[in-house]
Amino acid sequence: MKLPFRISRPLFYEILFQVLLLGMVFIFYSLDRVGDRIETQIEGYEIAFFLNYVLAAFVINYLLLPRYLYRKKYWHFFSYMLVLIGVVIFIEEGIIEKIYFPTTRGTSFPGVFYNLLNAMPTITILAGFKFAWDALKKQRELDDLKNAVKESELQFLRSQINPHFLFNNLNNLYSYALEGSPKTPEIILELSSVLRYILYECKTEYVSLEKEIQHLKDFVKLSELQLEDRSKIDLSCGPVDSGFFVAPLVFPVFIENAFKHSMSSQSENIQISINIFMKENILHFRCTNSFSEASNIKSLSSGIGLDNVKRRLQLLYPKSHELRIGKEDGKYEVFLKIKLHKRNKR
Repeated sequence: MKLPFRISRPLFYEILFQVLLLGMVFIFYSLDRVGDRIETQIEGYEIAFFLNYVLAAFVINYLLLPRYLYRKKYWHFFSYMLVLIGVVIFIEEGIIEKIYFPTTRGTSFPGVFYNLLNAMPTITILAGFKFAWDALKKQRELDDLKNAVKESELQFLRSQINPHFLFNNLNNLYSYALEGSPKTPEIILELSSVLRYILYECKTEYVSLEKEIQHLKDFVKLSELQLEDRSKIDLSCGPVDSGFFVAPLVFPVFIENAFKHSMSSQSENIQISINIFMKENILHFRCTNSFSEASNIKSLSSGIGLDNVKRRLQLLYPKSHELRIGKEDGKYEVFLKIKLHKRNKR
């Protein structure tokens, strides 16, 4: 038989949880200790009392909690709770006991505290588990929201990289084309290779470390073509395990800055050293470039690209990366360590 409505999976799990909880609580509630033995026979009055408590817990769980407590209307919540407890005691003393114990317990009122000792443990257990269930559900929703915000921010940061890189290289290519440089076709070829990687290989959050390093080599070669014979570029890449994955397009930002700042402060004897190696599961990256102390170096540690990559590192590698940027003796150095994992996981 097909139901006229469809129950969502979270609602189905909640209903199943509530049914199992009611069953377990009722079993413990209905057990009576007689001397040294446990009486397991279920009496009709036990069912009546338990249903009274279940009804009260239902009102708390699906009316008072979402409408008042979760909305921080504490005064309303506790006021209605007192009214609800009064109703529970009235039903218990004025109706149920009159029906099942008309000549004994039903003839007197033992007091509010006696009734609370009987009713509140069961109601508290039923309402407490519902409160815990809602708290876990809210935490899952909060985690999902945080992940969604993080993913949106990462997508935005990554969307800034391509235009920034393309803008710089198209300007350089335009200059070479105006001069009729014979290196223009080679620059176009290298630029095409780099863009192909950016557009097609970097759609996932992490890429193979092996591919990222190959991209760095292409990127360095493209940048080196712009310096002609004015530079000495040293790129050293140690052996890496192809099973490791890394966030794409992090290192090129530092290398691009090294080339840009070296060219802006020096016309000759530009020296750039790039060293990448793995030590166990820690990736070490060091980029050092020369610069003139007489030049304006205030912008060396700033800029959209650098701020971008710092933020990406904070989002992708929280507490598992170390970034140091500084200058000393005419050298500007970036040192980065990242703890990597295999199979596309942080």
